[in-house]
Amino acid sequence: MPFPSKMTPAGTALERSLDRRGSVARYRANRRHTAELFDVVAPEAYETRPIELRNPIVFYEGHLPAFSVNTLLKKGLGRPGIDPRFEVLFERGIDPEDESAVPGTPAWPSRDAIRAYGRAADAAIVSALEKEDVAREDNPVLSGGLAVETILEHERMHQETLLYIWHRLPYDAKRAPLGTPRPVLGGEAPERRTVRVPAGRATLGANRGEIPFGWDNEFQEHSVDVGAFDVDVHDVTNRDYLEFVRAGGYDREDLWSEEGWQWRAEHGVDKPVFWERANGEFRWRGMFEELPLPPAWPVFVSHAEASAYARWRDARLPTEAEFHRAAYGTPSGAERAFPWGDEPPNPSHANFGFATWDPVPVGSFPAGASAWGVHDLLGNGWEWTSTVFGPFPGFEPMPSYPVYSADFFDGKHWVMKGGSLATGKELLRRSVRNWFRGNYPYVYATFRTVKATA
Repeated sequence: MPFPSKMTPAGTALERSLDRRGSVARYRANRRHTAELFDVVAPEAYETRPIELRNPIVFYEGHLPAFSVNTLLKKGLGRPGIDPRFEVLFERGIDPEDESAVPGTPAWPSRDAIRAYGRAADAAIVSALEKEDVAREDNPVLSGGLAVETILEHERMHQETLLYIWHRLPYDAKRAPLGTPRPVLGGEAPERRTVRVPAGRATLGANRGEIPFGWDNEFQEHSVDVGAFDVDVHDVTNRDYLEFVRAGGYDREDLWSEEGWQWRAEHGVDKPVFWERANGEFRWRGMFEELPLPPAWPVFVSHAEASAYARWRDARLPTEAEFHRAAYGTPSGAERAFPWGDEPPNPSHANFGFATWDPVPVGSFPAGASAWGVHDLLGNGWEWTSTVFGPFPGFEPMPSYPVYSADFFDGKHWVMKGGSLATGKELLRRSVRNWFRGNYPYVYATFRTVKATA
């Protein structure tokens, strides 16, 4: 049942692309999954702040329904909303650099009140999706179903945020769902090797109207000439990174950027945040249990740590364009929608969509390798690049969420590509760009290194 549009003739591509039942089903599935994630947290941890640079857990249970109300009902449809106080208190998450500077802690509403608000918001959003004109072409917020897609993908992205916040909770403050499988530790990591990607063109971004939905920083499409380079076949593993740690990489200022070295020194950083020390050995801080350090898992580190390791290897992080060339390019010069081809992602291609609570060994998905034989370019861990996050030519803030990207074009954030174990399937599209500051170590982010060739 497509959304009716007053400005679009029946049967057009726009109308066919918007499906009421499908959107309601996606919305409800999102809300169920979010509720399941909050069920993992013990009640006594509800107002704790596992990551200082993020809001307390309580904030996110109110933020998700409030964002949907603010975006679709109030901004899009001009409705009054559900509760003005909640829709201000829970309006927007703040960038990690600024969030810790928020003075004081608000007196949070009770959990019962937040959940009651969420139920009321859900009922109103579902009613709007079922009955109201949410794809009006005379309203830029609603045009093409923009607000609908914005709230759906926003919740999917925040579910990943919740997971890495939960990762920092003490084990006695969370409960594994029934039937949670044990992590797949794997054996030894594969030997480090590289493959050469010849010079060619890489297409970045997408054109408006050619994909069902994209965030504003994904537009417009443009091509970049890329020189030949050698790239790691696999992401850097815990075993690889352990060599760097044991070689004193955290003590060598020459390997670090000025900002990275200052962060390392001020916070006493001497290992990845996902590693723990026990009896002189490193162990992995798993979601629900501490594990022997899995040598074949990708290492999760900040951009500062990844860059220092790359310099230690006499290499560097790939640019965003080099990532695209390695992931989507082919020897013929054609480009693919995904590393393996044009078939949509499925579980044989990558580790994504909450299939696991922790990463899996690198190289576990040979069917997902690129045309050059590079593995794990999607899923299992976002990949840091050396590209500073900024607008593409033709950038325009999106009417449904105008501050989504523009506030972060400050020269202090780095592009990440590819997706993690918790990234939703729809967010594995080629044009998606993620970004964080260089000293943020908590996200599921790994990396691989490259070297330019003559």
